[in-house]
Amino acid sequence: MKTVKKIIASEKKNLGPKQFVMSPLPNQWVGQISPFIMLDHFGPQHIPAGEPFFVPPHPHRGFVPVTILFDGEVEHKDSVGNIGRIKGGDVQWMTAGSGVVHSEGAPESFSKTGGVLHLIQLWINLPAAHKMTAPSYQEIKSDSIPVLKEGRSQVRVIAGKYKDLQGPAKTFSPLSLLHISIPEGEEVTIEVEKGFNASYYLTKGETIIDDYEVPAQHLVWLSDEGTNITVKAIRDSELLFMAGEPINEPLVSYGPFVMNSKTEIIQAIHDYENGLMGTL
Repeated sequence: MKTVKKIIASEKKNLGPKQFVMSPLPNQWVGQISPFIMLDHFGPQHIPAGEPFFVPPHPHRGFVPVTILFDGEVEHKDSVGNIGRIKGGDVQWMTAGSGVVHSEGAPESFSKTGGVLHLIQLWINLPAAHKMTAPSYQEIKSDSIPVLKEGRSQVRVIAGKYKDLQGPAKTFSPLSLLHISIPEGEEVTIEVEKGFNASYYLTKGETIIDDYEVPAQHLVWLSDEGTNITVKAIRDSELLFMAGEPINEPLVSYGPFVMNSKTEIIQAIHDYENGLMGTL
């Protein structure tokens, strides 16, 4: 069994007036749990009618920004020409690769009526060999995500292979991304590939693992040893389980760019400023 290496509380990051995210990664103890380099948790928050929720156009290079939407609607547009809209249960999987400019936010129809918005944005690193791959966009609808029932619990396989199920997301390094729901009093044993880094983030409820009680909005970073974990729900709980083969390469990040050297970061800034990542 894997054991708990550290339990990390989320820190509040302001996005603007009345809007913020809870962020457990990166943190003062660890810059990344490779290949996962950032996790921001927004909501659940009620967006009043007539109040827009919009992140204006901005660039990315060198990694994969993923939006896991639990409630609400999010619209995506990018400089490659992709336009998409996801709803609760769907996932937006964008490979920034060599560079893309995109915007995201609640569509106008959602803003008119208002409603609950709840999501995680997760950044996944790309190996050096794929950092300059062509940008791409994958819209993963809820009904295309395979679900494994374990008692009254369920495991949604977003990426990677879990038992006999294969997630639909295209990845550039071996990893597993699971959305797991566990009713009060139930437990789930999760199998982890040998050599993978592993962690989970609790979006709702309270769990017990390795005799530690873990409340919502906390990240559980697991030991390197072992190949499985057992998580029990004290209350109805939902969590995002993340495991992956570590990318053992230098990592240098600057705002929306994640590369392997300062020189590559300078080049990314130059390319963006000169319109080489396109425009919206």
